[in-house]
Amino acid sequence: MRDNCGLNRRPTAIGGGKTLLALISAALLGACAGPQQDSAGLPPDSEDMIAGLYIVDCLLPGQIRKLGAMTYQTPRRPVKTTAADCNIRGGEYVAYDRANYKTALKVWLPSAEAGDPKAQVSVGEIFENGLGTEPNYEMAAFWYAKAAEQGDKTAQFNLGTLYEQGKGVEQNKLKALNLYREAWGLPEDSLMYQATAQKEQEALRASLESQLKSKDAQLKLLESQLQSLRSKLKAAKARGASPELATAADELNTLSELVTTLKNDRVAVAEQLSAIPKLRTPVAKLRTPEAGVKQRTPGVFEAASSDGVEVVRGESLSFEGTNFGRYYALVIGNRNYSALEDLETPFNDAREIGAVLENKYGFTVQLLLDADRLTVMRALNELHEVLTEDDNLLIYYAGHGSLIDIGDRNAGYWLPVNADAPPNDSRWVPNEFITNHLGRMQARRVLVIADSCYGGLLSSSPGHLFFGNAAGAEGSSEYIRYKLPRRSRLLLSSGGDKPVIDGGGGGHSVFARELITILENNSQVMSAPALYANIRQPVMARAEANNFVQEPVYKSIKGAGHEVGDFFFVPKSSQ
Repeated sequence: MRDNCGLNRRPTAIGGGKTLLALISAALLGACAGPQQDSAGLPPDSEDMIAGLYIVDCLLPGQIRKLGAMTYQTPRRPVKTTAADCNIRGGEYVAYDRANYKTALKVWLPSAEAGDPKAQVSVGEIFENGLGTEPNYEMAAFWYAKAAEQGDKTAQFNLGTLYEQGKGVEQNKLKALNLYREAWGLPEDSLMYQATAQKEQEALRASLESQLKSKDAQLKLLESQLQSLRSKLKAAKARGASPELATAADELNTLSELVTTLKNDRVAVAEQLSAIPKLRTPVAKLRTPEAGVKQRTPGVFEAASSDGVEVVRGESLSFEGTNFGRYYALVIGNRNYSALEDLETPFNDAREIGAVLENKYGFTVQLLLDADRLTVMRALNELHEVLTEDDNLLIYYAGHGSLIDIGDRNAGYWLPVNADAPPNDSRWVPNEFITNHLGRMQARRVLVIADSCYGGLLSSSPGHLFFGNAAGAEGSSEYIRYKLPRRSRLLLSSGGDKPVIDGGGGGHSVFARELITILENNSQVMSAPALYANIRQPVMARAEANNFVQEPVYKSIKGAGHEVGDFFFVPKSSQ
């Protein structure tokens, strides 16, 4: 057993078979062309090709349009796309490694100021992420609010996370909850919203009542001290002790000011407490629908990969009349490293998880074993060409992870098999690359499961308020009806922003062992929050049995277009 953050060894060949998602156009590959293999038979880690796969803020030229006899050109259009695609389309962008918030703002700010909500969200994300400087949460909140007022779901969610954390705005969990509700499109009188709102109101009420009790105790103590000082001052006056009088008078003034301040604080807390509305709607338990017979509708995959191997689209899954769409999985297991310590379990983890997803849940799976940087980056990029709006994507990564301290926050990385040892990060895959591609993908629902050290750094979002969790709502018809149409970009990390162990699970990592068990034993529609709720304690217990502290973390991924949606696992048949 060892943690997933080690050092030192030799390269091995890439495994995993033909590329499932090899639909990237010949033009795109041609724009970054280089030698296709080195002497060992491995694809080259071409810096030119990799640079072309990064997402950039691209300013496309205006379109030439004709209106009757008049020809005119539209304004230039900002878009997030790959550097290679931007080149092909005649766009303008700043090279990725020289980009900062000023150059990014130059692309998006004109459209944002003109009222485009998507551009306003991009400007907000630029300020929130910092891009080479410290984050400006106040400006991020300002631009998110503008887009939220126009009903933009991503803006409502992003602004909600700022209110939940108190970044750039005064912390207000009820305000955050209401913004999440709006992003979800949930009515205010919904039982799910009422249940969570009541829970938050009760927590806030308990906190304020505790503050009142504490302030009352402090006031009582200070009043006692004031009375003692007044007696001391009176005695000093009677004795005519001038120095003693002056000291006692100063103490009395200071203490009086403290009492006044504390009384004002108490009034403010009491006003907050009295302003909390009482919910009169009765909160009922939401029933989980009974397992039914699932209908499977075959889908059609109309394209083939660039190497001539036909790629088959998955089938669209339906359950009790609800169409969940097609399911895809990119499963990566990195075990044998060239410059880092080899791991033991990623191959077992990736193969078995891929098999469960394919056989029980109908996923079309692409398995990558011992993938180098170019292979990982190309696989993520090619997903854009395969996935459609109603599709679901799960990305699973098992391997080394690392982080770099960049001031007030840390940046996380996945380490491909050709990664150099820290601190040389030139061959690492940054979280920012992953997040940017998640935002570009068409798929409505995306879940990333990262079983690596510091995997939780893929998201800076809080573990935000989830409606109805306490009431067991995740499998209910109402929950599915509201969640399914919303975009989701979610992260389940095996250990948050801390190291995790490689073994301890009988040939698997402690996290992968529990994940496989839960997925194999599930017989109903299961949401991502339900998966997290089922896996958290077992992983912690299994890690503790291996003398290690490890706690899974579940978050949304900001900056990737999350709209308070969810991810659902739909078994092919009920047990």
